[in-house]
Amino acid sequence: MKALIIIAQGSEEIETVTITNLLVRAGIKVTLASVDHLQVTAARGLQLTADALIDDIPSTDEFDVVVLPGGVKGANNIAQNDTARKLLVMRHERRQLIAAICASPALVLQKWQLLNGYHATCYPEFMNELPHYLADKVVQDRHILTSQGPATAAELSFAIIKLIAGELCAEQVAQSTLFIEPDLN
Repeated sequence: MKALIIIAQGSEEIETVTITNLLVRAGIKVTLASVDHLQVTAARGLQLTADALIDDIPSTDEFDVVVLPGGVKGANNIAQNDTARKLLVMRHERRQLIAAICASPALVLQKWQLLNGYHATCYPEFMNELPHYLADKVVQDRHILTSQGPATAAELSFAIIKLIAGELCAEQVAQSTLFIEPDLN
């Protein structure tokens, strides 16, 4: 199982690190790919190191999911990257799993017209950008998962894990990280 997380200067660090951490705990190999530099300064100044540049990723076919963290600056930087756009459009056309959180559903997916006819959520500040906005913490509509922001990153992660590694794996990771109480019986 593999996941590609696309980051950029200004990506939201809570979302990036939470999603990466929980997916890795589920046994999913995560590749952080940056649209600009291997060394990325996140939204609040945390330094992140990407595994690769997005231009060096040959195809998203090998990935079970492609994830877009938010952060306004990060989302705008991803939205300006033609390689990221081509990869996401191809995945959308093939109905392959895409996940986006915070500003990215509105500033990336909707900008690229990938949410037309899809229910989605995002950071509430951008709700008017989405044609079929739902106020839920996580929304799945077919092959697209969206979520609201930093406080919902774990919920999005568990939804991704459930889809690609199974419900039991998602529950085990949630219990081991105390997002849900362990069954001590």
